[in-house]
Amino acid sequence: MPLKRQFCSVMQGLIVINKPKGITSFGVVAKLRKILGEKRIGHTGTLDPLATGVLVCLIGRPCVLSNYIMSGSKGYIAKLKFGIKTDSYDITGRVIETSKKEISKDEFLEVVTSFIGQTEQLPPMFS
Repeated sequence: MPLKRQFCSVMQGLIVINKPKGITSFGVVAKLRKILGEKRIGHTGTLDPLATGVLVCLIGRPCVLSNYIMSGSKGYIAKLKFGIKTDSYDITGRVIETSKKEISKDEFLEVVTSFIGQTEQLPPMFS
């Protein structure tokens, strides 16, 4: 007689991963599926392969909480390199333009503060 689902050992919960550079969020989920033997695993926000940081993964029934968790505020720390433009809009692309223009601290702060608050983002096609 087959076991009823309620008696099966099914993993459920939340795992917080410190995602390293070089793997996609989907890649983390794929590894978790293989390690845990659980198919129903999701994450609460995509980090591209260059990004490192917190990736919340939901396992089993808690996957329904994904939208709730994703609606929370997020913070980012960026490392910048001034004076180059690439065809991919990130450091992995081919440099297509360079500049030696210097900017003042005030000019920098003006641009940086424009990113504070709620924004609509249009990710580059390479993202």
